[in-house]
Amino acid sequence: MGHDHGGRAHGQAHGQAHGQAHGHAHGTAAGQHTGRLTAVLVVTVVVGVVEVVGGLLSGSLALLADAGHVGADAAGLAVALAAIRLAQRPATAKRTWGLARAEVIAAAVNATALGAVALWVLVEAVGRLADPPKVDAVPMLVVGLVGLVGNAVGVGLLVSARSSGLTLRGAFLEVLTDALASAGVVLAALVLLLTGYARTDALVAVGIAVVVLPRAWRLLRASVEVLMEAVPAGVDLDELREHLLALPHVVGVHDLHASTVTSGLPVLTAHVVVEEHCFATGHAPELLDAVQECIAEHFDVPHSTVQLEPAGHAHHERGAHS
Repeated sequence: MGHDHGGRAHGQAHGQAHGQAHGHAHGTAAGQHTGRLTAVLVVTVVVGVVEVVGGLLSGSLALLADAGHVGADAAGLAVALAAIRLAQRPATAKRTWGLARAEVIAAAVNATALGAVALWVLVEAVGRLADPPKVDAVPMLVVGLVGLVGNAVGVGLLVSARSSGLTLRGAFLEVLTDALASAGVVLAALVLLLTGYARTDALVAVGIAVVVLPRAWRLLRASVEVLMEAVPAGVDLDELREHLLALPHVVGVHDLHASTVTSGLPVLTAHVVVEEHCFATGHAPELLDAVQECIAEHFDVPHSTVQLEPAGHAHHERGAHS
């Protein structure tokens, strides 16, 4: 049993080293984009203020809808910046992952705000379709063009950073949707100028809401999956178990769990039952390396904590085994 404890200690230390390296890389990748996020936040706030003023002056619901969406995006960007800074704080004895989950919580809050704004726009638009108010198309067009240019700048700033985590992905999608919404406002203003069709503004507002709702839902669902510690996307635990059982000297796998701490940081724990002689011959450390290499290379989970144990050891452990 002394060899068993040595193998387990080696597994835990090896997994911890993997996790520290990967966690540090994640924090650096997110942190290097804070300058871009700050610039996009400034542009977004300016666009939102201009659209609110333009929407009130012109009476355009489409502009106000886009302004509400932009306002939610600005709040989301501010929370994202705060979350990235929190996520970069070092781990402590009480918070062993630091504040890495702040990014995911920020994404969930952002998605909820976007969904609420979209629902409000839908309700307001239905009323306007039944009784369309007068809308001044000229200021609507000018402000729509300002918003389109500003959002295009934001898209350009974030396009290369969109794969760096849930927060940055959400920020990019927000700004991209803002740009599409501004294009819709410009189109609606042109139609109003050319045809005078009064319901164009409300129809564009509905279109903006319809685009925002599913995006907000997808971002919220992805965030909740992380918070509920669901198995990371792309990791099939049944397949992983088969891979481990195919390794020489491995006779069983139980207590297999996988989750995501934050974007780009999946983790896995497992108890791997091996042949008894592996501990007596000193082969356990090599086998542990093979197990963790299999998990990292085939399933893209660099941080794993693996306990090697002899057959029958599970009977001495408390809790359910699977």
